[in-house]
Amino acid sequence: MATPVLVVDDSTMSRKLTMRALPADWNVELHQASGGEEALALCRQIKPRLMLLDLTMPGMDGFEVLEAMGREGLECVVVVISADIQPKAEARVLELGAVAFLPKPVDAGQLARVLRENGLS
Repeated sequence: MATPVLVVDDSTMSRKLTMRALPADWNVELHQASGGEEALALCRQIKPRLMLLDLTMPGMDGFEVLEAMGREGLECVVVVISADIQPKAEARVLELGAVAFLPKPVDAGQLARVLRENGLS
């Protein structure tokens, strides 16, 4: 059975790069969202096992997505992938429930390690 994965980023190119970084042999059902509101709607609908989430997006940003997921009890493994690599940003996303914070562009090896550590690949 394919693992539902939601990739959230306002940049089409960043979403493509992130999807390419996933392990090639991993059986996934990929979904994409270009913003926070769309991500939450898809999260409610498809109940992804994994969300790869950008922080800086127009409208609802990644922090707000994590806060809303917590309020609504939406559960999935969230890995934040962002160019905003400030220690405060990393600490905040981990407090809000993300399991990891990876810098853009995402390194396939780092992502594979995080997936293994969280029982996903």
